[in-house]
Amino acid sequence: MTYPIHPRRQPQPRPTLGHDLRRSLGSTHAPLSRRSLLLVAAACCAPSAVGQETTATADDARLEFVAPEKQLWQVGVKVMTAGSLCEEIYATFPVPTEWPEQNVQVVDQSLSRYVDRWDTRDMLGGAKQVLVRMVNVPPNTASDALFTFEVTKSRIKNVGEINDLVIPQKVEREERVFLGSSPYIDPRHGKIRKIVNELPATDDQTPWQQVEQIYDWVRDHVEYREGEIKTAVEALDDGYGDCEELTSLFVAICRAKKIPARMVWIPGHCYPEFMLHDASGTPHWFPCQAAGTRQFGEMDEYKPILQKGDRFKVPEQKSVQRYVAEFCKVKARSKPDVTFVRELSDSE
Repeated sequence: MTYPIHPRRQPQPRPTLGHDLRRSLGSTHAPLSRRSLLLVAAACCAPSAVGQETTATADDARLEFVAPEKQLWQVGVKVMTAGSLCEEIYATFPVPTEWPEQNVQVVDQSLSRYVDRWDTRDMLGGAKQVLVRMVNVPPNTASDALFTFEVTKSRIKNVGEINDLVIPQKVEREERVFLGSSPYIDPRHGKIRKIVNELPATDDQTPWQQVEQIYDWVRDHVEYREGEIKTAVEALDDGYGDCEELTSLFVAICRAKKIPARMVWIPGHCYPEFMLHDASGTPHWFPCQAAGTRQFGEMDEYKPILQKGDRFKVPEQKSVQRYVAEFCKVKARSKPDVTFVRELSDSE
């Protein structure tokens, strides 16, 4: 019998397992050598396509990354089989990756002898996954796939010139996703458009001031209150929401004004980023804290970035995903216990 595991209350279709893993390292039954561990680090820590582009276009004159702090995070999956042989376990989970303010290295790994293969997958939009396949795990047996990441995260300070920044007239194809609709975010909704039209504007208002006006409007009109997840428009109607709703609303209004914006996901929290261009047309992403202490154009946060973006096409899911969550599918007569791990191990 095939058992889906539901980490995020979403229907899980059966994945297709084949031999087309882009960077398969083959069998992992034997202990990994130093060379193999270097390959592990290269596969897990290579920047995603969006991460690479963001790094390449980042201008140190606009943002300063200060006071870096190192943390050790263990990420992976633990399986404990029940009273029958587990023929196949297929699991995916997101892992930290490189961004201008974040450096990631794999410093340790623990792979059970039942791990048949594993690989990494970049998600267009700003996320990276590890894919793991375990086979023929005996009854009442533990099988793990765990990676330890050293994440060096810096605080962000806005120290550069801002008066020459403009709203992009043209964005690259891979960045157009940050102007459109995504789950829970609809910049074309009439109520979002109404806010854009009603925001007061003056001839001397700079694009930076326009975005800051959106930021202040959201914080003034939507009270922070924890609750069930809802859309940006529902939070607007209710007048309250948590960090996800405040971030979604800010992103929706920015996109309605043709300003690229996206969600940034960290453990237990999220915040938005917005993009403006300088006079040469170079894009620059700036963070802000929608919920919590006022931080605009800067970020005083050491938790690792898990993902950037809010519209992901995940092969194991039928619908577009707001967040790349953990996923697991199991083939066994008895349902095993599956636990996804993401925990802070140590810090420096």
